[in-house]
Amino acid sequence: MSGFQGLSFLGPKSKNAVVAGGLTAFVFGVYFYTMKAVGGTDELQMAIDKFEDQKQVETDPKVTAKV
Repeated sequence: MSGFQGLSFLGPKSKNAVVAGGLTAFVFGVYFYTMKAVGGTDELQMAIDKFEDQKQVETDPKVTAKV
């Protein structure tokens, strides 16, 4: 067996492009499925934003604290 019979008419570079496209589609599919499954919130980014807001309040006394 020499690989996929349906791709036998393509050249080597074309086969590589087809495989790369398939793998890319798979990776994006897994990523979007995972984001949907976990709710799509980026908890790390939210924590970073909260930390930066708190740091700004501590360094600039003119800024009022967010409640």
